[in-house]
Amino acid sequence: MAKYKIAWLPGDGIGIEVLEATEIILDKLGFDAELIHGDIGWEFWCKEGDPLPQRTIDLLKNVDAAMFGAITSKPAKEAVNELDPALRDKGFSYRSPIVRMRQTFELYNCMRPTKGYPGNPLNHKEGIDIVVFRENTEDLYAGVEYAKVPLEVRQVLSSTAPAFARFKDVSDDDLAISCKINTRQGCEKIIRAAFDFAKKFNRKKVTVVHKANVVRATDGLFLETGKAIAKEYPGIELDDANIDAMCMWLLKNPHNYDVLVAPNLYGDIVSDLCAQMVGGLGFACSGNIGNDLAVFEPTHGSAPKYAGQYKVNPIATLLAAKMMLDWLGETEMGRKLEASVASVIKEGKVKTYDMGGSVKTLDMARAIAEKL
Repeated sequence: MAKYKIAWLPGDGIGIEVLEATEIILDKLGFDAELIHGDIGWEFWCKEGDPLPQRTIDLLKNVDAAMFGAITSKPAKEAVNELDPALRDKGFSYRSPIVRMRQTFELYNCMRPTKGYPGNPLNHKEGIDIVVFRENTEDLYAGVEYAKVPLEVRQVLSSTAPAFARFKDVSDDDLAISCKINTRQGCEKIIRAAFDFAKKFNRKKVTVVHKANVVRATDGLFLETGKAIAKEYPGIELDDANIDAMCMWLLKNPHNYDVLVAPNLYGDIVSDLCAQMVGGLGFACSGNIGNDLAVFEPTHGSAPKYAGQYKVNPIATLLAAKMMLDWLGETEMGRKLEASVASVIKEGKVKTYDMGGSVKTLDMARAIAEKL
């Protein structure tokens, strides 16, 4: 009997290819696990009207962790047009399966390490090593939106929010509202996760990313919570910055930053910026971590134009597998995996197209496996 049960969720497009590359690595490491396939993605939306079928949710309730590839997402109207014709009049509405997965399993901590490995020709500057903690279930991604605003919502806003007065005469067809929702509990969990990580790994500073000078209620709560929690960690410096200034200073002085913690949308933005500074999405891994389950993935999409070509860089997914190994307590396997990735990058002989080479996805994985 295998030591671990891992939900294996390839998804669409290149997600299938990068998880195939990951299997090569895990096999070479001798990772004792049963990889259990789970259905997720565009195919199941088109055929069933659900890109995250209940059977996959049930699978995730009974595994130790999950590896996720990538999924295709399209705007709502286009998504409905691609449904099986027999389903189009049944009221199905497309919703991102990864966002739904995060909320269903309370995977509140989206942890995104970004490290500039020596020898990577795509590094913005040498020595970058930043870890982003992104709140994963709330904020503008909470899913409370109105494409057509109900009369009751308009009435409440008209009577309680003076700033809404200038929109009161806008027609229903010309008005859309998305609600930004932060809770103190949600803020506390992600900020504490960032400080706990900093303490465990001897990181010197945690920067709270916000826009509290303008978005006073929700971002004000996030910043206020950060300042309160920081008092419990006297050996770690607290810093804070507006999201717009943060993007500028990250590019100019990336070595001034260590651990960043942010609400959902801002965390999404700064983690992609950090990823680009260390080579792009081909090097960007992510862990969606809760109390009982964690789902690990590359942060890139399904890249339909490259599907079937086996040309994309699998390193982001391999580093996500390293995160999974660490989370499961297999830290020596994780160390070996990262060391092998770093060695291949430093040698510079094996490079995928994004690195200026022509090596295929699985050949990159095999080259890394040879270093294990």
